Amino acid sequence: MIPNQQIEQWLGGRLSQFARTDRPFVTLSYAQSWDGSITLHSGASMALSGEQSAVLTHQLRSRHDGILVGIGTVISDDPRLNVRLCEGRDPQPIVLDAQLRMPAHAKLCHLPAKRCWIITSSDAVLPETMQLDVIRLAGDSQGRVCLHEALLALKKHGIHSLMVEGGAGVISAFLRHKLVDAIVLTVAPRLVGGYKAVADLGYATLTELPEISPMFTEKLGKDLIMWGDVRYPSP
Repeated sequence: MIPNQQIEQWLGGRLSQFARTDRPFVTLSYAQSWDGSITLHSGASMALSGEQSAVLTHQLRSRHDGILVGIGTVISDDPRLNVRLCEGRDPQPIVLDAQLRMPAHAKLCHLPAKRCWIITSSDAVLPETMQLDVIRLAGDSQGRVCLHEALLALKKHGIHSLMVEGGAGVISAFLRHKLVDAIVLTVAPRLVGGYKAVADLGYATLTELPEISPMFTEKLGKDLIMWGDVRYPSP
């Protein structure tokens, strides 16, 4: 069985077994170099994965109700967050944008099929020409959106499964708050020495660290695909 089929079968089982009712099932999926970099420096765009891995990413998108990125990814990559490289339905595009910095020229502001959702703590009003739906939540002392509240809101809006693609701040925040249920990691055979995907998670000892178990690996083209369940130690 090829990795794409293996991962889809595994993911289907995880989605069907997910028992929580307060938030969506969260799959973290991104590509990095062998040394853990996702780009040369913060704000730069870099496509590390190969063509076959890119197809897998689009297959994973089609299996989720929603797909979420941070505003930094929108500004640097200008993604469409849809399914183009395989057959399947487009997930609901969602951007975590606490300060409402969404650029008016972004592709996500002018999608032909789905209006992008913006999760923010800002009171600012966007022009109607940007064709966005805004979900406003209370922010903390620094204006950041609470991820637990964001997931609760998404569940109420019909998002039962969510794929999180980045960037580094969003990846680290979801892991820090123990909100990732599964991970699909693409490791490209390059050494970048640049901006890392995962920052300080706030854990002090080895026994506190999240673990990938069970873990699976397969080669796809030149890339190594690693996937599995994310498990957190009991308090």
